[in-house]
Amino acid sequence: MPSPFPGMDPYLEHPDLWVGLHNQLIVAIAQSLNAQLRPRYWVSVEGRTYVTTPDATDFLGRPDAMVLPKPLREPSPAYDSAIAIQPRVVELPMPDEITETFLHVRQLPSREIVTVIEVLSPTNKRPGEGRRLYEEKREQTLRSRTHWVEIDLLRAGQPMLFRGNGHDNHYRILISRAHRRPRAELYAFSVRDPIPAFRLPLLPGDAEPLLDLGALAHRVYDQGGFDLEINYQDAPVPPLEGEDATWADQLLRERGLCSTSRIA
Repeated sequence: MPSPFPGMDPYLEHPDLWVGLHNQLIVAIAQSLNAQLRPRYWVSVEGRTYVTTPDATDFLGRPDAMVLPKPLREPSPAYDSAIAIQPRVVELPMPDEITETFLHVRQLPSREIVTVIEVLSPTNKRPGEGRRLYEEKREQTLRSRTHWVEIDLLRAGQPMLFRGNGHDNHYRILISRAHRRPRAELYAFSVRDPIPAFRLPLLPGDAEPLLDLGALAHRVYDQGGFDLEINYQDAPVPPLEGEDATWADQLLRERGLCSTSRIA
């Protein structure tokens, strides 16, 4: 079943769904580009792993993203009659091992990295180790002769640094060609727009393939069975606001996916 949204489905931004979408989209991009670029280039799936402990704001907001084997329950009043005030069940912030995947476009046979493709994760857009490592790699790549492609399909969090218009849009695709820096191309779009297609930068003189990210995202939604996990009766996480919320509500009603208004 296809997504009812013309571009990015905001329901896929829910923490319970995003990791699966991110990983499947990374693989879909690699497969699409490898089919177009072989045998001169090879697109490899890479990863970075780090350990992080949620900060106070992040940890207190985590219940929506947590999957527990059974609900936590308060102790029974008969737990210990000798104690006047019975204990509550609470949670402690535990270190998480996080693995983030990205893509390297490599020239063959040298395996030199020509282009880096990053699809942002929630940890990249909020303060902490994930953002620090990401910004470190971003800065290092921008100082090199390697092209940089940054795909941001998340409304929550702080957008990555750039100068110019586009910060107020829901989503962004940034393309930094090494020979044009500090200038870069920015595709800024909203939940109502199709996800733009764009040309992938390669070595000078080589034909640049068209990456139809919107078509890939819809294919991942369909083949990944995300419609089985999404309840369009609820509001997305994070929720849409104002006219965008009204537009989404009407869109879902027209497709028979929402029977009650979710607009306050």
